[in-house]
This record gives sequence, structure tokens and C-alpha cells, in this order.
Amino acid sequence: MTRSTRRHAALIVTLIAAMAGQTVAAQDDAAPAEAAEQAETASSAPLTRGLAGPYLAGRMAATDNDFRAAADYFLRTVSQDPGNAYLEDSALIALVSSGRFDQAATVAHRIADQQEHPSELSGLVRRADLARAGDWPGLIALLDAAPPLAQGEPPGRVLLDEMLRGWAQMGAGQATEALATFEDLTRIPGAQGMVNYHLALARAMAGDYEGAADLLADPQTGAHILGFIARAQILAQLDRHEDAIDMLDGIQGIESEPTLLALRAQLVTGMPVAFDVIRSPQDGMAQVFLTFGMAMAQAPGPDPDPLALIHARLASWLAPDLGEARLMVAQLLQSQGQFDLAEQEFDALAGLGAVRPVAELARIDALSRAERKDEAEKAALALTAAYPDLPQAWIALGDLLRQQAKHAAAVPAYDKALTLLADAPDDARWFPLYARAIALERSGQFDRAEADFLAAIDIRPDQASLLNYLGYSWIDRNINLERGLGMIKRAVELAPNDGYIQDSLAWAYYRLGRYDEAVAPMENAARSMSNDPLINDHLGDIYWMVGRKREAEIQWRRALSLLGSGAQTEEDMDPDRLRAKLDRGLDAVLADEQADNGDARPPAGSAEQQP
Repeated sequence: MTRSTRRHAALIVTLIAAMAGQTVAAQDDAAPAEAAEQAETASSAPLTRGLAGPYLAGRMAATDNDFRAAADYFLRTVSQDPGNAYLEDSALIALVSSGRFDQAATVAHRIADQQEHPSELSGLVRRADLARAGDWPGLIALLDAAPPLAQGEPPGRVLLDEMLRGWAQMGAGQATEALATFEDLTRIPGAQGMVNYHLALARAMAGDYEGAADLLADPQTGAHILGFIARAQILAQLDRHEDAIDMLDGIQGIESEPTLLALRAQLVTGMPVAFDVIRSPQDGMAQVFLTFGMAMAQAPGPDPDPLALIHARLASWLAPDLGEARLMVAQLLQSQGQFDLAEQEFDALAGLGAVRPVAELARIDALSRAERKDEAEKAALALTAAYPDLPQAWIALGDLLRQQAKHAAAVPAYDKALTLLADAPDDARWFPLYARAIALERSGQFDRAEADFLAAIDIRPDQASLLNYLGYSWIDRNINLERGLGMIKRAVELAPNDGYIQDSLAWAYYRLGRYDEAVAPMENAARSMSNDPLINDHLGDIYWMVGRKREAEIQWRRALSLLGSGAQTEEDMDPDRLRAKLDRGLDAVLADEQADNGDARPPAGSAEQQP
């Protein structure tokens, strides 16, 4: 999602909140009723012998956001218990979320035929299905039959329906009525920006380019990527090419938006520019669903509203080539851990034409988090080739290489990014400086790494992970001991619950020979990160030094068992060293290392927090 799109979505959230009035309070008041309804639903959930297996499997898959599996399981339960409202609705949610629209439409229409009060989701799917079929009279009749707002219900549902009605009227050839519908909606307090955008599109479709251009000139209406495209195309229809070029040149971040750059090139060279940001009423309805999906995704809370994905999916169903909808679906899926489904959407985006950097960066992140590092690296290399002047592409490549322990190879990628960011604000430079410092330190170039760490700390003096990494690196090398310890203590103050930083503080005390002081922070680290082998190894070493040798052996055995499970790579730990400590004790191991190296340092790679 582009910066301008996020800004527009944030505006929509504010507008919907304003329309809803005391929405939060109303939801709080309704909480007991909702809880009772959920309890009633749960008690009526089918748990008969024939349904128990697939039903429970479907519930588990839905909890894990595994929408494809959930859809399959719930469809099996529906086949055994036709007409069960709970099962039909559960199947419908999973089908739409997984993008299986034809099956979803069948279930939605069946729900409408069988249930006296069909679910809201089934109504949304039926609206979209009628629009896809171009059945505008049928859609208008369905909107007419919608129940009125219940007392205390936020007006979002009616606003959505009336915006859909405007596009249905356009589809039915009732342009005058459609424009009146949108104009009526602009009188809703707080709704003007989102409604005026659709009113502008409808006016343009009806041939009123002047009126459309005036509406889109308002930043609250047109300051997002689709609004910029629409405005430029409309200005071109009015032979105002210079105005369109000036508008595009004023967009921050246009260099990473191929669609805007291509549109600008058309305007500059005098090539014909069509108004095709929407080509049909279906496209307009798709953007209505997208608008509401963005608002839901941006609403306050730790996680996006589940309906955000539903609305984005419906938008992409109505307009498969609407890239913003595809991108939103992909980002929501990857945020829910559904990387394979997200990859399908990224592939669809690539098939739409020019690669969008914002989409590719999100795709690279999704592939990386899905442990598909090779594919992610190839995608990052392709992005740097396509956009060699985009610093974010080089940072993404450097991060991928660093995550694969290709530290020396990561350095040139960060070098390129920082060269491109030479004139950028300091806040844009601190992270690549930090990331390059880690790659340099891990590849044995500590002098350069130290300079990068210090430069990054100058920009972000209270960034706990930065202070922790440099402070530990100094102490690990037996230099700048007091300053390094001070940095780590400051990092603990800034992030007291971070196990990595507690480990660094303990290990700093260990390196300084202050073993008794090391025990408490090391135990804190072990409590918060009990499955980290290096944390357990360090705790064992500290226990040994304070005379708790039996406990030390227990921690080393635990570390070895965790290392054997693949919890950490041998780049960070040496299993043979662990076995030697168990066989001969830490004193003997350190003595051997002293004889071999002249320095009884701990193994390379403490548990520093990394970006």
C-alpha cells in the first residue's frame, strides 16, 4: 500500500468513526448481548458423531487462518447437514477468504433461499454476484429489501449499500438518479471525501469531466493512487495536460509507482490518454468494496478487522485487474500467515503489467517469512535490476542475504542503498547503517562496523537494539568496557523485557569477571526465552563460574538438545564445544582456548537483537 493510499485509508477510518458517533461506546453497550448471542451460537454448533471430525477440523483451520482447509471441512459438514445456518455461514466466510467465489456465490444464494434472516456476508456476496452478472434491476431490488438500521447500529452498512446503489443505477442507465444518490450521501457528516471520490468517477463516466476534476482536486477526495490516476486521466480529457503533469510531479514517491510514471510519460509525449481508471459500473462497485476494506484494515486495534479481507476479496472478484485490491488481499493474507495464498495474489499483480515496487517488497517479505529464501532472493535481485535507484530494493536484498548468513555479500547491497540515501533525511538512513554494521561485524570488518553503529546511534540514541549490539561487541572484544556496559544498561532501561538484551547485560558482566552480578539478568533472559539454546548455554557458563556446577550441566544439556532440534544454526553455536564442557568442564575448555588463541573468549555470536 502506498504512502498516499495509507493516508487516504486513514482519512476514511476517521470519517467512518465520525459517522458512527459513539461507535465504541455502542459496541461496549452491546457486548453482553453479543456475548449471549455467541454463547447461543456455540451451544447450537453441531457436534454430532458424523459431523464432529470435519467440524472441529474446520474450526481449527479457521482459527489458524487456513482458509482453504476450513472451506473444505465446512463444505463437508454442510453436505451432511444441509440447511444448517451456522455451517453454511462458516463455509461462506472460508470460501470468500480463500478466493473461491463461484462456490461462495452458490452458498450465498442458498442461504438467502433457506434462511429467514440471511447473514450480512451472504448479502454482500449476492450483491457482488448480481453486479458481476450485470443484473442491475435485481441488485437494486435486493438493496431495496435490505432491513433498516437497528437502534444503535453504526450507519456504515447503509452507506455501503447506498454507494452500491449509485453504481447499480449507473449500470441501469439511470445516470441522473445515480448522481443524485451520491450527492445525497455527501451530506452525511464525515463522509464527503469518500463519497465525492465516487461521485467524481460517476460524473466522469457520464461525461462531466469538469465537475469530476473539481471534486478530485480536493486532497481529501483524490489524494491516493487511484485518485491521482483518475484526476490525471480526466485532466487529459479536458486537454489540460500541463496541469496533469504538474499534479503528478508533486506526488511524493512517484518514482516507485510505475503506473503514475507511465501515465506521466504519455502526457509528456502527447500520446492519447483514455479515462479507464474505471470502465464499468462493476469497477465502481469494486472500488466501493476496496474503500471499505481499507477503512477496516486501518481501524485501531492489534489486528485488521476480518471483514477487511472479505471486502478486498469482493473488490478483486468484481475487478480482477484492480491492482490495489490484489495488493491489499496479498498483504492481509501474509499478515495472517497465509503465504501461499498471498503468493497467488502477488503473481496476479505481476501478470497485470509493470512490477510495482511496493507490491514486490511485500512479496519479498512474505517469501522470506515463509522460509522461501531462495525465491525471495531472486525476487529481490529482480527488483534491484528493474529499479536500480530504489534504495528500499537494495535494503531488502541486503536483509535477505544477511538472514542467510551471507554477510559479506550483504555489504555491497547496503553500500548501494546508503549511496542512494546520501541526501535523504537521517531517519531514512539509520536502519541501513545498522543493518550494514551487523553484516560488517559478522564478516570480520569491525572497524567499518563500529563507524556505522556510531553513526546510527547518533541518529537514534535511544534505539535499544543498536545500543545493545555495539555495547556487546565492544565488551566481547575486551575494548571500551565501561562505555559498552553503560550502553547495554541503557538498552535494558529502554527494553526491560527483551531477553536478548538481558542476555547481553549478563554476558557483559561475565566478560568483566563479575559473575555474581551476571546471574540475575541471565536468569531473566532464560525465563523469557527458555527455548533459545544460546541463552541456556550462557546461563550454564555463568552457573559454573559461581559454583553451581550441577545446574550448569543441566543448562548445557538443554542447550545441546535445543540445538539438535534445529532451533539455532551452528553458525551461532558450536555443539562440539557444548559436549566438551559437559565432558571436561568449562575450566578445561577455557584453558584449551587460552592455549590455542591466547584469549579465552566465549564462542562467536552472542544473542544480540537484530533488526
